[in-house]
Amino acid sequence: MPFRPHEALRCPLDGLPLELQDGCVRCPNLHSFDVARQGYVNLLSAQDKRSKDPGDSQAMIAARHRFLEAGHYRSLADSVGDLLLPHITSDSLVVDAGCGEAYYLECLREGILKSGQPEPQMLGFDISKWAIQAAARRFSATWLVASNRNIPLRDASVDLVIDMFGFSDFASFTRILKPAGLLLRVQAGAQHLLELRHIIYPELKDRKESTMLPEGFSLVQNARLEFDVPRLDRQSISDLLLMTPHLFRASADGKKRAAALESLSINVDVSLELLRKA
Repeated sequence: MPFRPHEALRCPLDGLPLELQDGCVRCPNLHSFDVARQGYVNLLSAQDKRSKDPGDSQAMIAARHRFLEAGHYRSLADSVGDLLLPHITSDSLVVDAGCGEAYYLECLREGILKSGQPEPQMLGFDISKWAIQAAARRFSATWLVASNRNIPLRDASVDLVIDMFGFSDFASFTRILKPAGLLLRVQAGAQHLLELRHIIYPELKDRKESTMLPEGFSLVQNARLEFDVPRLDRQSISDLLLMTPHLFRASADGKKRAAALESLSINVDVSLELLRKA
């Protein structure tokens, strides 16, 4: 897919505007970043890397793709669309922070087009280059390898930020959102994947959910979504574990118990908060 430049793009090194020139984006100080043949730009600066290959691996992205494309979380994607559609116009800049392979952003785009509304400007970024390569195969948009800590966008340029199960950086979100801009925050609830957690952990700790609003935001709307996913097969169980933080937290014995399962039914429990920048 071709890369879509956007006027809000800023150089991660000096904050100056980036323009598309001869197959790269370049700022007035001549910092240059190549447009990859897959249709994205890597704007992750060295200081924002904690490893040589940060973020989710190729195997994790492939697992998430298989699991999501099987439709197991489609109810969540539809709920996100129902919540956001009334707030999006053709002039909106919608940013998916930590977009992964962009399943939810593509579902939102499909819902917008089905409603008859014009397609808004869409931008997704993730710290994993493998995630962004997968995202760029979905549809043409502004795809970036970048970090929440240093979002390469102009101040007050974004209408809507989507944060799906991410590591939120509210200071960065506040900076890039327009006055009265919106933030959708989706978080795991107390009962989320409880059946899997019982298997991979010897003892479960009470999961405390944050009820405090981030500073500088007011609540527009909140919702709780719970649904069952029946009888996941062995491959889907493996994919689910591989795409969640539980992969790194579970013990070796817990992972073996999960790998031995022939099937598993799970409960999905998430909170959706639509917040407005004060």
